[in-house]
Amino acid sequence: MEIRQIQYFMEVAEREHMTDAADAMHVAQSSVSRQILNLENELGVELFIREGRNVKLTPIGKIFLERMKQVMNLMEEAKREVIEYLNPEKGTVRIAFPISMAAYTLPSIIYAFRTRYPEAKFQMSNALYDDLIDGVVKGNFNLAMIAPMPNKNKVKKINGTTLFTENIVALIPHNHPLATKTSIMLQELKNDPFVVLPEGYIFREQVIQACQQAGFSPNIAFEGKDIDALKGLVSASLGVALMPEMTLVDNTPRSTVTIPLSDVSLSLTRTVGVIYPTQRKLLPTEELFYQFLLESYERLNEFRK
Repeated sequence: MEIRQIQYFMEVAEREHMTDAADAMHVAQSSVSRQILNLENELGVELFIREGRNVKLTPIGKIFLERMKQVMNLMEEAKREVIEYLNPEKGTVRIAFPISMAAYTLPSIIYAFRTRYPEAKFQMSNALYDDLIDGVVKGNFNLAMIAPMPNKNKVKKINGTTLFTENIVALIPHNHPLATKTSIMLQELKNDPFVVLPEGYIFREQVIQACQQAGFSPNIAFEGKDIDALKGLVSASLGVALMPEMTLVDNTPRSTVTIPLSDVSLSLTRTVGVIYPTQRKLLPTEELFYQFLLESYERLNEFRK
């Protein structure tokens, strides 16, 4: 099994078309077909269902593709590790994050890190909660900022550290009857329409659970695709929202008001942290960034105390 065969296989699997894959790789279509056939003969299984030039992965082909993605990731990491070993301050950090951290939390820490290490580079992607965990386990990335922190006893193959705990606050229109209060109980919003993130977002589940603990089910009027969309909906007086406090730093619409929630009996906070795989070592630059995260938030938490 050769690397070239694997590269051809993965390209064909992605495009589901022999000719398109060949064009993308700037090789003859016959060469791609021959290499795929040689690979199948060596493995003793058919990886594709063929329909002319169009192809689809067989069930075993899908499994093989996932394994080859992991292999290629490991090979790329090996190359990077050799390069970064000589100078980790110039390497690359592959990190993923939830959309709620895109506006303030992650940009702030990356800016601080690159102030110290200006030649460090980042490859960033955002994903849903379960995909962040899955991506770390499978090697799509080695680090992920995440909230809330997963239970390490329940989620295997990852480890991590809680960086800080933030409050969940209410964001309401400036003309709302409660807008002048310094704090409110969550139950005071039970008759209001809520705007929330779409299904599949862990923070949506947290909002619904908090409302239920307060004794009501929220009347969901609108969904916004991200935190900024929720801010826009509240700004247009289409509803109220619960928001992680850090998402409102330096980015609160003028026609809205942020109000703390005073329910001491409810869990109106979320933990924010970073996770990494237990079965792989962080690359030198990623280890540098991870330690920078720990040091930075340790100082910040001490300052808050």
